[in-house]
Amino acid sequence: MTRFEFNTLVVQYAESLRGYALHFTHDDEDANDLVQDTMLKAVTYHSKFKEGTNLKGWLYTIMKNTFINHYRRLIKTSSFISQSDEIPSAHLAHSAATNAGESKFVMEDIKQAMAELSDDYYVPFSMYYEGYKYQEISEHLNIPIGTVKTRIHVARRTMKKALDVYKYERA
Repeated sequence: MTRFEFNTLVVQYAESLRGYALHFTHDDEDANDLVQDTMLKAVTYHSKFKEGTNLKGWLYTIMKNTFINHYRRLIKTSSFISQSDEIPSAHLAHSAATNAGESKFVMEDIKQAMAELSDDYYVPFSMYYEGYKYQEISEHLNIPIGTVKTRIHVARRTMKKALDVYKYERA
């Protein structure tokens, strides 16, 4: 199948993709963005599509993964950034009641433990933490996926050992 034929087929599924996107986002504009991102990824990675595979299912999988990755990044970002100029008093009361001074020290220890990782382990670990999939990390770093998994595993084990002092605080 030529690239033009493939792109034409992808565009034909746009309306059914939109319904599926609305199921995820519950918002027209976000659904349109998700459909657009999905179609862009499908056209960009058309060489990964194997003829004989269900194109609609392949597109839905791309959409689902795109939504999940976007959601993960959004959650991580919004947990660090306040979306409003004014913080409601209910949030301030909760923050004051649950604010633990030692959390600053914990974060400093985590940053220190990460800084002690060599780049071979730090880069794949931080990408994985940011929500990238093993395959994406593998392609970005141009290393085998097994190597990515091993490096992330070693980084986790090293971090766990460096932060062992906090092991009993959760109990």
